[in-house]
Amino acid sequence: MIEQSQQAQSMEVIFPGLFVCTSALHRFGTDAVLLTEFSAYRRKDRVCDLGTGCGIIPMLMQRADPPQEIYGVEIQPEGIEQFRRGIAASSAVESKLYPICADLKELWADAPFGRLDLVTCNPPYKAFRAGVERQIPAQSIARHEILCNIGDVCAAAKRLLKFGGRLCICNRPERLADSIDAMRKNGIEPKRLQFVAKAADAVPWLFLLEGRSGGKPFLNVLPLQIIADGSTVHTGGNHAAKSDL
Repeated sequence: MIEQSQQAQSMEVIFPGLFVCTSALHRFGTDAVLLTEFSAYRRKDRVCDLGTGCGIIPMLMQRADPPQEIYGVEIQPEGIEQFRRGIAASSAVESKLYPICADLKELWADAPFGRLDLVTCNPPYKAFRAGVERQIPAQSIARHEILCNIGDVCAAAKRLLKFGGRLCICNRPERLADSIDAMRKNGIEPKRLQFVAKAADAVPWLFLLEGRSGGKPFLNVLPLQIIADGSTVHTGGNHAAKSDL
């Protein structure tokens, strides 16, 4: 009975004409929505979402001024199949969408190396063997750095991005130092940082971080973003600030 419930899939409407196929193993939360908005994607962009799961970020990008093309990379075949089902069920897709089943540490043979404008990733939040690992392998892979770590994500992004291209990630605040260090070790300079909290006086539960490939040091810390009662309250602009490379 447990296996059957884990394999059950459903179509969730995220916008008129846009569906995401979810399951107990591959679903999405608020962090994916926040990261999509934070990425400040543009219509002219060529994008790759690493660890795309059910394809939630590429599909969320279809709601308004979608990028011209998006690669969704996921190592687990079940997630890619759900991504494909969501695309097939959606009538409002404008981007060229490419579901890719591949290991981000290796990428794939004809990957657009050095040609992308934006890479996004909602990575595993917990370091390997940190905390209690889930019994379900897919959930462990999504939550713990078992198959990849933040360094692997930044290394893959560096290979894909053109000079000045952007990497946008989200993670828990305790991983901020690791994330900045991984970006810099791979030639990606942190440029924008925003914390997310449930109230103005609450400890942040998430951060959003953008880095630029080949960028010069200068970190712009944005105002705190507050999520209260299931709604997003903006305390400051969330669009990409212009900065020197």
